Amino acid sequence: MNAMELANSICKAIAEKKGQDIVIVDVAGKTVLCDYFVIASGRSTTQVRALADNVDERIKRQYGLDPNRGEGIREGRWAVLDYGNVIVHLFNDESRDFYRLERLWENGDNIKKYVEEEKNTEE
Repeated sequence: MNAMELANSICKAIAEKKGQDIVIVDVAGKTVLCDYFVIASGRSTTQVRALADNVDERIKRQYGLDPNRGEGIREGRWAVLDYGNVIVHLFNDESRDFYRLERLWENGDNIKKYVEEEKNTEE
C-alpha cells in the first residue's frame, strides 16, 4: 500500500459516513510531516466523531494500521488522525470555515476533490 492508496481508503471511509467536501492535498515537498492531508467536514461534532471512528476502524481492518496519534476526536470540532504519510483532518463546518487549512497548502494543482465512485445499479 502506498500513501495515495491509503488516502483514498480514508476518503472512502469518510464518504461512507456522509462526510462532506472531502479533499486530498499533496503536501510532499512542502513539509516533512507527511505526503498527503485528507481534509473533510462533518455537519456536527457527533458526525465528526463518527467520521474519525469509521476511518480508524476501516484502516485498522483493511491495513492493520493504528494512527500514530489522534487528537480532538472526543470534542468533535477538529479531529486529527496521523497515519505517518497521511494525516487526516476532520472539521465541523464552523472550524473548517475558520481555519481553511487546505488554502494554506494549495499551490493550484495539488488539491484533488474526492468523488465517490458511482455504484452500478443496472443489471
